[in-house]
Amino acid sequence: VRLVQSGGGLVQPGGSLTLTCTASGFTLNYYAIGWFRQAIGREREGVGCISERDVTIDYADSVKGRFTIARDKAKNAVILQLSSLEPDDTALYYCAAEFGCDKIGQGSVWGQGTQVTVSS
Repeated sequence: VRLVQSGGGLVQPGGSLTLTCTASGFTLNYYAIGWFRQAIGREREGVGCISERDVTIDYADSVKGRFTIARDKAKNAVILQLSSLEPDDTALYYCAAEFGCDKIGQGSVWGQGTQVTVSS
Protein backbone atom coordinates (compact mmCIF):
# COMPACT_ATOMS: atom_id res chain seq x y z
CA VAL A 1 0.00 0.00 0.00
CA ARG A 2 1.69 3.17 -1.14
CA LEU A 3 1.41 6.42 -3.06
CA VAL A 4 3.91 7.22 -5.79
CA GLN A 5 4.28 10.82 -6.92
CA SER A 6 5.49 12.03 -10.29
CA GLY A 7 5.77 15.33 -12.08
CA GLY A 8 7.19 18.53 -10.72
CA GLY A 9 10.40 20.24 -11.72
CA LEU A 10 11.60 23.70 -12.61
CA VAL A 11 9.25 26.22 -14.20
CA GLN A 12 9.30 29.96 -14.86
CA PRO A 13 6.88 32.29 -13.06
CA GLY A 14 3.50 32.16 -14.72
CA GLY A 15 4.07 28.63 -15.93
CA SER A 16 2.23 25.38 -15.26
CA LEU A 17 3.02 21.94 -13.93
CA THR A 18 1.13 18.74 -13.26
CA LEU A 19 1.74 16.54 -10.25
CA THR A 20 0.40 12.99 -10.15
CA CYS A 21 -0.23 10.84 -7.11
CA THR A 22 -0.74 7.19 -8.06
CA ALA A 23 -1.93 4.52 -5.64
CA SER A 24 -0.53 1.03 -5.48
CA GLY A 25 -2.25 -1.71 -3.51
CA PHE A 26 -5.53 0.08 -2.86
CA THR A 27 -8.32 1.88 -4.72
CA LEU A 28 -7.83 5.61 -4.46
CA ASN A 29 -11.43 6.51 -5.23
CA TYR A 30 -12.51 5.34 -1.77
CA TYR A 31 -10.13 7.78 -0.06
CA ALA A 32 -9.83 11.49 0.43
CA ILE A 33 -6.59 12.81 -1.08
CA GLY A 34 -4.90 15.83 0.36
CA TRP A 35 -2.07 17.81 -1.18
CA PHE A 36 0.46 19.55 1.03
CA ARG A 37 3.65 21.49 0.52
CA GLN A 38 6.63 22.49 2.58
CA ALA A 39 9.09 25.16 1.62
CA ILE A 40 12.55 25.45 3.14
CA GLY A 41 12.32 27.13 6.51
CA ARG A 42 8.54 27.01 6.58
CA GLU A 43 5.96 24.71 8.09
CA ARG A 44 4.01 22.26 5.99
CA GLU A 45 0.78 23.74 4.69
CA GLY A 46 -2.30 22.27 3.11
CA VAL A 47 -2.82 23.01 -0.56
CA GLY A 48 -6.14 21.30 -1.09
CA CYS A 49 -8.14 18.14 -0.64
CA ILE A 50 -10.59 16.08 -2.65
CA SER A 51 -12.97 14.06 -0.52
CA GLU A 52 -14.04 10.47 -1.00
CA ARG A 53 -16.10 10.08 -4.16
CA ASP A 54 -15.36 13.71 -5.04
CA VAL A 55 -18.14 15.11 -2.84
CA THR A 56 -16.03 18.19 -2.06
CA ILE A 57 -12.85 19.77 -3.34
CA ASP A 58 -11.31 22.47 -1.17
CA TYR A 59 -8.30 24.69 -1.75
CA ALA A 60 -6.13 26.93 0.35
CA ASP A 61 -6.78 30.61 -0.29
CA SER A 62 -3.21 31.01 -1.53
CA VAL A 63 -3.81 28.65 -4.47
CA LYS A 64 -7.53 29.04 -5.14
CA GLY A 65 -8.17 29.74 -8.81
CA ARG A 66 -4.67 28.62 -9.78
CA PHE A 67 -4.49 24.99 -8.68
CA THR A 68 -6.92 22.20 -9.56
CA ILE A 69 -7.34 18.75 -8.03
CA ALA A 70 -8.96 15.97 -10.01
CA ARG A 71 -9.09 12.20 -10.06
CA ASP A 72 -7.90 10.01 -12.89
CA LYS A 73 -9.90 6.93 -12.00
CA ALA A 74 -8.59 4.89 -14.92
CA LYS A 75 -5.06 5.31 -13.56
CA ASN A 76 -6.02 5.08 -9.86
CA ALA A 77 -4.47 8.50 -9.42
CA VAL A 78 -5.16 12.05 -8.32
CA ILE A 79 -3.79 14.99 -10.27
CA LEU A 80 -2.76 18.38 -8.94
CA GLN A 81 -2.67 20.86 -11.81
CA LEU A 82 -0.64 23.97 -10.94
CA SER A 83 -0.94 27.09 -13.08
CA SER A 84 0.02 30.76 -12.87
CA LEU A 85 2.88 29.63 -10.69
CA GLU A 86 4.70 32.11 -8.47
CA PRO A 87 8.09 31.91 -6.76
CA ASP A 88 6.27 31.47 -3.43
CA ASP A 89 4.86 28.18 -4.76
CA THR A 90 8.36 26.71 -4.63
CA ALA A 91 8.21 23.77 -2.22
CA LEU A 92 8.28 20.02 -1.79
CA TYR A 93 4.77 18.80 -2.55
CA TYR A 94 3.19 15.73 -0.96
CA CYS A 95 -0.03 13.81 -1.40
CA ALA A 96 -1.71 11.81 1.33
CA ALA A 97 -4.66 9.39 1.45
CA GLU A 98 -7.08 8.99 4.32
CA PHE A 99 -10.73 8.37 5.12
CA GLY A 100 -11.66 12.03 5.33
CA CYS A 101 -9.81 15.23 4.51
CA ASP A 102 -9.93 16.30 8.14
CA LYS A 103 -8.29 13.06 9.29
CA ILE A 104 -5.08 13.25 7.28
CA GLY A 105 -2.12 12.93 9.58
CA GLN A 106 1.05 11.02 10.29
CA GLY A 107 -0.81 7.70 10.19
CA SER A 108 -2.10 8.31 6.68
CA VAL A 109 -0.54 6.95 3.51
CA TRP A 110 1.89 9.56 2.15
CA GLY A 111 3.64 9.98 -1.16
CA GLN A 112 7.40 10.41 -1.30
CA GLY A 113 7.22 14.09 -2.22
CA THR A 114 8.11 15.91 -5.41
CA GLN A 115 9.93 19.21 -5.82
CA VAL A 116 8.39 22.21 -7.54
CA THR A 117 10.71 25.14 -8.19
CA VAL A 118 9.43 28.38 -9.68
CA SER A 119 12.24 30.60 -10.84
CA SER A 120 13.31 32.69 -13.80
